[in-house]
Amino acid sequence: MPILLALDASSSACSAALLRRRDGHADELISRFALTPREHTRRLLPMVDEVLAEAGLDASALDAVAYGRGPGSFTGLRIAAGVAQGLAFGLDRPLVGVSTLEALALGGHRRHHYRRLITALDARMGEIYVAAWQCRDGRVEPLSEEAVMPPERLRLPALEDGTQDDADWVGIGSGWNLREQMRVEVQAGLGLCLPEVEAEAADMALLAMEALARGEARPAHEVQPVYLRDQVAWQKSR
Repeated sequence: MPILLALDASSSACSAALLRRRDGHADELISRFALTPREHTRRLLPMVDEVLAEAGLDASALDAVAYGRGPGSFTGLRIAAGVAQGLAFGLDRPLVGVSTLEALALGGHRRHHYRRLITALDARMGEIYVAAWQCRDGRVEPLSEEAVMPPERLRLPALEDGTQDDADWVGIGSGWNLREQMRVEVQAGLGLCLPEVEAEAADMALLAMEALARGEARPAHEVQPVYLRDQVAWQKSR
């Protein structure tokens, strides 16, 4: 019956979530989320205290800590990484880094049942962080590697059968504020565009719990944020 705490400050939003997995019963997921630009340092730890208090738990009950590892805001990623590593070190618990882009995709699938998503974040400097996903049965499968690129270089990815059936692609994340700079076929291929959606720690907790079950947690000192600045090409996953 593992218990996991997830934190995120990778964007203008700040969030924390506690996930308690229960054998034979529904999972318990408690979360806090707020749009708090430039207030992450002040808001993140109180959110942690709130979700622990609502669950009736002390931090010592945690089996692992997770955080939004990026891509995203450099300052926000460092804040979340610092808090998560501090908790993990202090409790002697493993740490799990969760992709911000994957969390956006899971959130779109969980809340709205979207099946094919392209998650994109504004990377500044005329670029976007981006990845494509196929979702089914509450799970997210990558259709591309995560990358950073100018918006005009983005193409719709091929699906598993090699086609580019673009009837129901959904674009999620702040990178879609730059959609007017994207190729005409990319703009036309979107059934829906949601640039205002932010990643949430609740979705990161679910992804992190699966990573924990697969044995992917690491000692706190081994986990680092992911910035993607050295990756510039969209590549099909292998």
